[in-house]
Amino acid sequence: MFMRFLLVMSLTGLLFGCSSDKVKEDQPVAVEDLSSQRTDGSDDSNAQAYGADDSSTSGFSQLDDPQSPLSVRVIYFEYDSSEIKAEYRAAVEAHAAYLTQNSGTTVTLEGHADERGSREYNLALGERRAQSVKQQMMLLGVSSSQIRLVSYGEERPAVDGHDESSWEQNRRVEILY
Repeated sequence: MFMRFLLVMSLTGLLFGCSSDKVKEDQPVAVEDLSSQRTDGSDDSNAQAYGADDSSTSGFSQLDDPQSPLSVRVIYFEYDSSEIKAEYRAAVEAHAAYLTQNSGTTVTLEGHADERGSREYNLALGERRAQSVKQQMMLLGVSSSQIRLVSYGEERPAVDGHDESSWEQNRRVEILY
């Protein structure tokens, strides 16, 4: 038993202790203090972490906030429907508000369908779904020039599969900035 312990310990030492890049303890390591030096001559005593402040001066975009309704970028639909579900209306409204406040920003709405139905039918259904989201955004004040529509029908499934759970994830509109 003791021999087994010694063997395990020596193998552990070989695995974790061997390295060709060992630092010799008798050689000093150069360390440079850059905390007080700034290349632009400014003082960083009032520095903030990125995203710590939700103001426009912080550089943090609402689009990057996982707690924001803008983080919802996929709108799912019922089978053979282009009606926006009630649970996604707040997300569509939030995206519309963002776009009206940022008139230089454009968005692409990608319409998708599940594999059931003909290729042509699914392309048309994907377009109707994207058009439905576009119309809702325009009713909320977004300019049509800010919205681009694309339909992929069944051509770009989010999930490969031939069951209801796969189909549910493929019936969608993706909101892309």
